[in-house]
Amino acid sequence: MRLWLFLRLWSLVWHLGLPVMLVYLWQRGRKDPLYARAAGERFGRYGQGLPGAVWIHAVSLGEMRSAVPLIRALLDRGERVVTTHFTPAGRREAARVFAGDIATGRMAVVWVPFETSWAYAGFFKSFRPKLGLVMEIEIWPRMVFASRRAGVPLYMCNAQYPSDSMARDARLGLRPAIMRGFAGAFVKSDLQAERFASVGVRNISVTGELRFDQPIPAAQLAAAAALRPGLGPRRVIAFASVTEPEEAMFLAAAQEILSVRTPPVVIFVPRAPERFAALARAMAEKGILFDRRSTRLDRGFRPVSQSPMDVLLGDSLGEMYFYLGLADRVVVGGGFQPKGSHNIIEPLALKLPVLVGPHIQTIEYPAVEAIAAGACLQTRADRLVQDVLTWPDPAPEVIARFTEAHSGATARTLAALAPLL
Repeated sequence: MRLWLFLRLWSLVWHLGLPVMLVYLWQRGRKDPLYARAAGERFGRYGQGLPGAVWIHAVSLGEMRSAVPLIRALLDRGERVVTTHFTPAGRREAARVFAGDIATGRMAVVWVPFETSWAYAGFFKSFRPKLGLVMEIEIWPRMVFASRRAGVPLYMCNAQYPSDSMARDARLGLRPAIMRGFAGAFVKSDLQAERFASVGVRNISVTGELRFDQPIPAAQLAAAAALRPGLGPRRVIAFASVTEPEEAMFLAAAQEILSVRTPPVVIFVPRAPERFAALARAMAEKGILFDRRSTRLDRGFRPVSQSPMDVLLGDSLGEMYFYLGLADRVVVGGGFQPKGSHNIIEPLALKLPVLVGPHIQTIEYPAVEAIAAGACLQTRADRLVQDVLTWPDPAPEVIARFTEAHSGATARTLAALAPLL
C-alpha cells in the first residue's frame, strides 16, 4: 500500500511538474541547444522504431562510456540497440562512437521519456525492446513499473549500491521496494551482490566493472606522446574531473605545488564545461602562468602557441585520455566533497598512480581494491599537496596486475545476457 501511494504521488508530481521541466530544458537549451531538440521524444513521440532491440539507458556521459564495450559486443553479435539519455553529453557520446551503426539502422539514440506511464507507453510502442539494461544505479519508479507492465525485462547493469545510499534507504525504505521491481541485476563485485540481495533484489550476477574494458583512443595517446617532450623534464600532475565545489581547493593546491624548487607542470581538467571560462578568469586573477588547450593546440593537437606555462587548463570535452597521457600521476576530483569521487579507471588503465579524496562511496568498487593493491592513495585536503609531491610511485606492474585482474566484465555480462537474448 505504501508503494502504491508513493507511485500515485510520484505520477501527480510529474504531471504537475511538466511545465517546470519544459522551462528547465528551455533554459538549459540556451547554453546547449541539444537539450531543447527532439522534445517530443521526452513525451514518448518517436519518429523511428527499432523493434526487438536491446534497450540501454545511460543517463549521461559517464554511464554511456561504461556502456560502450557492452554495446559494441551486442552489435557484433547481431543485436540491434536503442540507447536512451537525459543529458546531451550522453547522447552526443553515443552518436559519436556509434555513428556508423546509427547510419545503417542497427542502432538508435533517443531521449528517455519523462516519468509518466503514457510517455513510456509511446517508447515501448516505437521500440518494443526485448529487454532493458539500466547503467549504474538509476532508479526511476515509472521506468521500472512501466517496463513490467509492457512485459520488458529490465535489469540493473554495471550496478553498485553505495554504502551511503544503503544507509539512507534503511531509513526511508521506498527505493528497495522499487529495486525489487527489476527483473535482476548485473553487479560489479561480490560485496555489491550481497548488498542488493539484502534488500530483496533477485537474479543477481557478478559481472564486474565494464569501464575496465572501455576502448582507449590511440590517437589521443599518440598526441600526448608527441607533445610530452615539449614540456621538458618537469613532472606532470593532472587534476582530473574537478567539480565546482573543489575548484578553490585545487587551485590553492596547484599554486603550492608550483612553489617548490623544481615545480611540475599542472594539468587542470574541470568536470563541467560551463566552468572553463570562470576557471580561466580565476587563474588569471591569481597570477598563475597558464594556457588553455583551446588556444595552445589546434583540433589535431598541433601546437599553435609555445608560450611558457605552469598550468594547462583542459577546456575541451572527450579528450581525457589525452590529458592523462601527458601525466605522471593523477588526482581524481569529486572525492573532496560529500557527493563522492569520479571514476579512477581511466588513469589506472594507463598505469598511472591515482590519488582520491576521502569520499569514495560512489566508486567503492574498484577504489577499495585499488587502494589495498597500492595502485591508489586515499588522501585529505590538508594532506593533498604533501601526498602529491612525496607519495612513492607504485611500480607499473602493480597497476597492470590490478587492471588485468579486474578486466573482462563485457564477456561476463554478455554470457549472463545470452539466455535472455
